[in-house]
Amino acid sequence: MAATENKMSKKSLLFILVFALIAFVPVFAQEGGLMKISSPEFGNNSSIPSKFTCEGQDINPTLSIEGVPAQTKTLALIMDDPDAPMGTWVHWVVFNIPIDDRIEEDSVPGTPGMNTAKKLEYHGPCPPSGTHRYFFKIYALDCELDLQEGASKGALEKVMQGHILDKAELIGLYKRGR
Repeated sequence: MAATENKMSKKSLLFILVFALIAFVPVFAQEGGLMKISSPEFGNNSSIPSKFTCEGQDINPTLSIEGVPAQTKTLALIMDDPDAPMGTWVHWVVFNIPIDDRIEEDSVPGTPGMNTAKKLEYHGPCPPSGTHRYFFKIYALDCELDLQEGASKGALEKVMQGHILDKAELIGLYKRGR
């Protein structure tokens, strides 16, 4: 009898574990999983070279993307500065980016959205004072987005809801030289 109860107990435990995995895997994917974003130009929480800022060529750095989920149809990218004095400053919005492991320097990898400067392009770091953090956030999406060129960060975030398979971020730092 004890052996039968032990087998039943193991089967029940296995069933519960399998159910928990099935139920919570999508939640983990929404919170960030295996995907990674990096740059050969700077490390996470390291200084962004001035070449990629308003004091340099004001072009986007190369970004490397790893671990994109197999079901991904497109990528989306948001770069913003939460340390701006008037609230978060959006530097770059791009969506419907074809799946690739790299976004090249000085490129337009997909459909451009509108940044806070009201431009459809990368706007490099240019903090008025102090060191600011610049978040490069990449999203793996299960669909192509029905958005027009010039969409805002808010519009992009709204339409991505429910379509994010994974996400990753890279934080660069910059302080202007005077």
